[in-house]
Amino acid sequence: MMARISSGDHFGITGRAIDVQVDIARGKPSFTIVGLAGKSIRESRDRVRAALRNAGYAFPEDRILINLAPACQHKEGASLDLPIALGILIATGQLAPAGEVPAALGELSLDGSLRSVTGALLAAAALRESGRDAAIVPIENASEASLVAGLRVLPASTLLEATRILTTGQSRPIPPPAPRDARRAPDFTDLRGQSLAVDAARIAAAGGHHLLMIGPPGSGKTMIARRLAGILPPLADGEALEVTKVWSAAGLLRAGQGLIREAPFRAPHHTTSWSGLAGGGSDPRPGEISLAHGGILFLDELPEFPRHALEILRQPLEERRVTVRRAVGQAEFPSRFLLVAAMNPCPCGYLGHGRIACRCSPGEAERYVRRISGPLLDRIDLFVRLAPVRIEDLERPAGAAASQELAAAVLRAREAQARRLGGARVNADMDDAEVRRWCRPDRESLARFRATCARLELSARGYVRVLKVARTLADLGGRPDVAWEDLAQALHYRHRSLERSGAMS
Repeated sequence: MMARISSGDHFGITGRAIDVQVDIARGKPSFTIVGLAGKSIRESRDRVRAALRNAGYAFPEDRILINLAPACQHKEGASLDLPIALGILIATGQLAPAGEVPAALGELSLDGSLRSVTGALLAAAALRESGRDAAIVPIENASEASLVAGLRVLPASTLLEATRILTTGQSRPIPPPAPRDARRAPDFTDLRGQSLAVDAARIAAAGGHHLLMIGPPGSGKTMIARRLAGILPPLADGEALEVTKVWSAAGLLRAGQGLIREAPFRAPHHTTSWSGLAGGGSDPRPGEISLAHGGILFLDELPEFPRHALEILRQPLEERRVTVRRAVGQAEFPSRFLLVAAMNPCPCGYLGHGRIACRCSPGEAERYVRRISGPLLDRIDLFVRLAPVRIEDLERPAGAAASQELAAAVLRAREAQARRLGGARVNADMDDAEVRRWCRPDRESLARFRATCARLELSARGYVRVLKVARTLADLGGRPDVAWEDLAQALHYRHRSLERSGAMS
């Protein structure tokens, strides 16, 4: 007696279709799973046995052989519980499908209820690409699986409901996506002072430029970073689907959650490990770098992060992806994010404060700054120093523009970049040829710019990044060409004396 049922899993953010083959023969009772099954799949023997019995079905006292094809791929996860159970019921004649057997995925509890699985969107996409047009999935995964065009999603909450779907061909409707949290998003009007930093945040959002804020405790660095996410444009369809796939692979999608439309905001603590940032594990999962894809990666207290962890950022900042290699294969995760970092000017935080004395020696301040490597700093476009906030400033009316107003300006600049560069690309994505074409000022401004760059000893990368920021400033101002005022302002945000001095002043 034999049965076959399609299922799927994922490796990284790549879905894979799996053919679950069930063979039951007379002989000494046994339950064997072959096909490079990982530990969580081998443990499904006990889950499936208990779930079938508690759902009222007989478990065969025969020799059961499960083959997971293709056998050359390592497989991990509990998503194959349901197809294994259904295959056993079909092979033993306890279940007579009505028509073609749909694909299935889901983890079984001992009582026969279905639990959600990670990567349901990825597995569903792989099933559709392999030619399957219907799939039974846990009800919590129905919304994300339904994002795959052309796949009929059949939600189920228990093994019994899944068997009814097989015998009748009918299922309940897909639950509507979970409602969004209606809480008020933080607004830039909550800020007092720091107009220069707010303007830097606007430029960063408009052109995708990485930002580093330096200031004493309580100067508003974290407030600005969290509000910056609110002025980013909504994700386009393709980008939203890619972000949702990453979150699905990480198991972070809420039950009933559909497509992620808002730019993610990730703020890992400085104790986060290397793998926590880059991703990893025996079955590679995305790290914070990839979970921030399409949005913001906020690193507060930047010098407190381990040096080796920060150096991981260098590749994804340039290549917009991160690669994790393991013995079972290589996983590649997208990582196009806006890096927003914050730091104190010294270990105690009060160097140059004016009202509170700094307790650090010059050597301590210098060593604190030098925890951040030059190559990493060279990849940051905007440097801004925040002054201490005075008590009297807190009692004044709002000084910063509302987030809605800033978001509108950012959207207009992004639309100009889309017309010029195509797709969802921004000025920070321009290659050298595009920089020469779109960021070239008039001859007089170019001569002044080159002389200033030589005096400031900007690197070649810094030179190009200043031009990109100037292009964004021109877009925000509605100017077709880069003017000297754009170059001068971009140079102001890039001034490398911030990095060479231990005081960052």
